[in-house]
Amino acid sequence: MERPTPAVAGGLEQLAGPFRRAMREAGASSGFVYLLPPGERVVRLALVSGASWRIAAPWARVTTDDSTPLTDAMRERRLVWVGGQEEMASRYPKMGLALPYEFLLAAAPFTSGTNLWGGAVFLWPVWHPPQLRPRERDTIDAFCRGAGLLLQQASDQGTPLLPASEPQILPPSPSRTTDRGETLEAVEFIERLPMGCWALDLDGRITYSNAAAAELVGAGAAEVMGTRPWESLPWLQGPDFEERYRAAVLSHRPTSLTALHPPDQWLTFHLYPGASGISVHIIARPAGQETPAADGGSPAEPGESARHHSLMHLAATLTEAVGVNDVAALVAHQLVPAFGPQGLALMANDEGRLRILGHSGYSSEFLDRYDGAPLTADTPPTHVLSTGVPTFFASFRDFKRAYPGAVRYGSRDAWAFLPLIASGRSVGALVLSYDQPRPFPPAERAVLISLAGLIAQALDRARLYDAKHQLAHTLQTALLPKALPGIPGLDVAARYLPAGQGLDIGGDFYDLIPCDGADATAVIGDVQGHNVTAAALMGQVRTAVHAYATLGTPPGDVLARTNRLLTDLDPGLFTSCLIAHLDPSRRHARLATAGHPPPLLRHPDGRTEILRLPPGLLLGIDPKAAYPATDIPLRPGTVLALYTDGLVEAPGADIEATTEALAQLLAHAADPTMDDLADTLVHYRGRPEPCHDDIALLLIRATPEHRSGVDDAGHR
Repeated sequence: MERPTPAVAGGLEQLAGPFRRAMREAGASSGFVYLLPPGERVVRLALVSGASWRIAAPWARVTTDDSTPLTDAMRERRLVWVGGQEEMASRYPKMGLALPYEFLLAAAPFTSGTNLWGGAVFLWPVWHPPQLRPRERDTIDAFCRGAGLLLQQASDQGTPLLPASEPQILPPSPSRTTDRGETLEAVEFIERLPMGCWALDLDGRITYSNAAAAELVGAGAAEVMGTRPWESLPWLQGPDFEERYRAAVLSHRPTSLTALHPPDQWLTFHLYPGASGISVHIIARPAGQETPAADGGSPAEPGESARHHSLMHLAATLTEAVGVNDVAALVAHQLVPAFGPQGLALMANDEGRLRILGHSGYSSEFLDRYDGAPLTADTPPTHVLSTGVPTFFASFRDFKRAYPGAVRYGSRDAWAFLPLIASGRSVGALVLSYDQPRPFPPAERAVLISLAGLIAQALDRARLYDAKHQLAHTLQTALLPKALPGIPGLDVAARYLPAGQGLDIGGDFYDLIPCDGADATAVIGDVQGHNVTAAALMGQVRTAVHAYATLGTPPGDVLARTNRLLTDLDPGLFTSCLIAHLDPSRRHARLATAGHPPPLLRHPDGRTEILRLPPGLLLGIDPKAAYPATDIPLRPGTVLALYTDGLVEAPGADIEATTEALAQLLAHAADPTMDDLADTLVHYRGRPEPCHDDIALLLIRATPEHRSGVDDAGHR
């Protein structure tokens, strides 16, 4: 069936009119309409009202798997309400960090029957009540139902309404109409004012500048008209002014900042937002007066840009943290410089008890009193962990009032106790403490709560990673022999190194199996893959080989029988294996291989060779495969090295060359014991670090011990 040709962007006017009416009736300050093209998993921005494309661009495309208010509303097919900055930070930490502004938000889906077409997002200023009014909800519901029916109808007619490459920016509705005379009077009035005045549109561009502004900033209207201040005036470049502009547009609250106009004039910019843009008043500070503190309602206070850069860097690096220790180290090393606490403690919920994962600025003795405390204890960390509600104490007086038994550490005088919530459950708590009283303004609280959410997600992933690695280590340990048996006439050593990536588990294995009399069978193998499936199959192969070898079955027959077993099981994985039947009393060994790397043989005089055994198919391919055997001498002092391909195989390396290098290393090694020799071989520099494949190594050396009646030449 041919896909309908997408409608032109102008077709969205069918949605634009109802959307603007819904915005007006709901009293929203900004709004965004998203559409989900048929068959796609990315919802795309189509209409914007009350904001600019510049502000909306980072959220122009959102995958339906992302955690955002809109995608949650679409998945759950219901309206989602976010009642403020702290709630946004708690529920959607990534958005809370990217949009650290004060506003309230509603998101609702477009549906018709079982079909999902997208959704709408509405924003209100912070002075809106904390809950959505019934009339506003009814307005949004009616608009979304109508939009769903409209989109369904357009699709049924073969002309679906689809977003353009860039969203349509709906112009603001004029607040009032004016005639030419009134407009000229307004201009004359502004020109007479002693303060500088700019008008910015919603995109941040200057649409008007009076004479006082030109004098103060040193740039006339002709120079700055149509430009953004932070782009056209070099001394305003940087994030501060742009952050103020974004905060004013999204929160609809006045804000201000102070900047130095070189060489020595400090100017204060007051931003007053409205539906159609922002009015900016510019005032010169008197000479010699210190720069005033910036408006606490905005996140972009002087010095805050560096803080936010550090936080965004921490957010990015947390995604790369592997284990719990990595998360704890990153938090301690990067959060302390960003927010300047004198103390930090990262805690986790461990089966109903509080555990300290990492800390900075505290003594271990002090934190020991909290480590292992039950979650039923009446302490701030257990309280935030059990309730999921952050707690801030601006001073020790406030702390003591809430917790009379609180113990003060040094001169600490302010605290933030933040729950770490991942997937709707508390996984831990973050404690920050400061030596000076701290008011924790709303913007700072929101950023801290957002960051706690990201730390919680990283900690949850890290604990799962650690648990998997512990499981992998336990499984691998159970499948490999705990110790090699003592065989008269043989000195042995073994090593196993997991791959540097993945679960630290794979299909490499080795074994030394005592047989009848003084004989033994040495086994080494490699099951394809590096996962639990490979490890499970490795356990089956090792068990089968062990059972056959214990009966004294010749190496070729052991491989043949194990091969038939694997082909019957049909695991979908292949296995290489090498078996050596060792007879120390006769100074003799018999070897057979199933596609395994060739063993190395060092003779008593130091001469070392690569044993090119007759090849055999990998186990699990052909049930009728045969595995010929090769006999070699095993005189005292002879060393037989069996290994898996991880020891000689590396991306871009010639395996023949690396095998030869390993043989030369064995030939010239002067290690006094087999354990020393095993360490030398397994860490040799012909292989890059870290290893990308598991490594198993089994070394066997014939010793002078032998049965009576057999001389050193192997004769009776």
